[in-house]
Amino acid sequence: MTADGWWTVVAAVLMVIGLCGVVIPFLPGLALIWVTAVVYGFVVGWGPGGIAVVAVLSALLAASIATSFIVPKRTAAASGASTFAQFGGLVGAVIGFFVIPVVGVIVGALAGVLVVEMLVKGNWDEAWTATKGTAKGLGVSALIDLGFGLLMIVVWSTWAATVVFG
Repeated sequence: MTADGWWTVVAAVLMVIGLCGVVIPFLPGLALIWVTAVVYGFVVGWGPGGIAVVAVLSALLAASIATSFIVPKRTAAASGASTFAQFGGLVGAVIGFFVIPVVGVIVGALAGVLVVEMLVKGNWDEAWTATKGTAKGLGVSALIDLGFGLLMIVVWSTWAATVVFG
């Protein structure tokens, strides 16, 4: 196997790890796929389609970042979560990241929404409904990111195939 072939295998493995990072919080996600593609371009050469592929991957990454904020916020709001509770979820996610390995971001975010919503509304049922809505939004967002990640890998694969097979 040529050096370009080995670099392609290494890049593919890193991209799969990035894809796993969509659902496993402590692993880097789509940003790893993007960074891997950029480094791949520098290592094997950009060739005729490399710049275009990285431009498409950049657009997909930007769209993913946007949906990662928009989808959970809209779903949480639709379930009755107040703006304060959504901010509480953000603070909880940051705290959870440092307190509970692996799943702390998710647990912290949901706990933050629940606690703040209870403080704001004082009603368990409304707080629980808002928390479930936030969880649904986070899940839908993760599925969308998974789709973006798969699409990013497919787009990169077309470029990688031209590098490996000429």
